[in-house]
Amino acid sequence: MTEGASGLPVVDEQIDARGLNCPLPILRAKKALAALESGQVLSVLTTDPHAVGDFQAFCRQTGNALLAQQPQGDVVASVVHYIRRR
Repeated sequence: MTEGASGLPVVDEQIDARGLNCPLPILRAKKALAALESGQVLSVLTTDPHAVGDFQAFCRQTGNALLAQQPQGDVVASVVHYIRRR
């Protein structure tokens, strides 16, 4: 896995799903992952409080690798999910 200076994965595609609730962040991630090549990394920014567990289950079910889930320090509680396409 290639990491940037912050120690987080280098991202090939980003999705901003802040303000969206389940299942929309997962559906947008699924669509974006389909457009990526094997081994590429997608980051998804979410504010849904259930997204952490949703993305863990999604990656288990699809075989994509959940590389990290990084909380963000902004006013709204948000998390960035890093997923490597299988």
